[in-house]
Amino acid sequence: MEVTLVLLLILFCVAVLAGWIDTLAGGGGLIVLPVLLFVGMPPLAALATNKSQGCVGTFTATFSLFRQGYLRDRSLIKLVLYAAMGAALGTLLIQHINTDFLNWAIPALLISVAIYFAFGNLTPKAKKRRFGDASVAAVGFYDGAVGPGTGSFFAASGVAWRARSLVNATIEAKLFNFTTNIASLVLFAAGGQVVWSIGLTMMLGQAIGAWFASHNIVTLGSKIIRPLVILMCLLLSAQQIWQLF
Repeated sequence: MEVTLVLLLILFCVAVLAGWIDTLAGGGGLIVLPVLLFVGMPPLAALATNKSQGCVGTFTATFSLFRQGYLRDRSLIKLVLYAAMGAALGTLLIQHINTDFLNWAIPALLISVAIYFAFGNLTPKAKKRRFGDASVAAVGFYDGAVGPGTGSFFAASGVAWRARSLVNATIEAKLFNFTTNIASLVLFAAGGQVVWSIGLTMMLGQAIGAWFASHNIVTLGSKIIRPLVILMCLLLSAQQIWQLF
């Protein structure tokens, strides 16, 4: 593929939009990956480059939210370690197993999350200790192995199993998603799969989009996060089913 100034400008704009959406609801890869494949990037390079720009987006959102006074609970350190270990294990395991079952499993998971956000009771409940920490590791494993909808899964598990409000679960999801993105990116970069000329351009766009969204999370609250998560989950599942058939 030929990397031109016009192409870089287009991908920059795509990354701004993806960074905004991914920070609020997850699913930014739904926008980025098809565009990278459309312009002629090989699939593995597209996945790796998507991780590179996604890292910057989630880092920007995490850093901005931290400066606003969020993400300062020390108990999050343990959960970050669980997310990192899960992502590393998922990345390693997925290279040694048959992944055909994911063609059906991913859409089913995404539709389940959409249904939960559409009809479930998102009021924080008593913490379920048996599942709270394990859910972070499980979603981390999913991101390392597969990826689509990770931010939505982190938010859903925070509400269902860690007694977080939707807004707080979404805020914490940025920290966890940054952790899992870094774990995967290290492995991709070590294999020379990242197209850095495109990745660096999209990193800047992601940073801008994520910065704006991080200042919208609290003010917009669940009135936009809830419908946006539902929409992104349904679009992601539709994309996966389309690719299957």
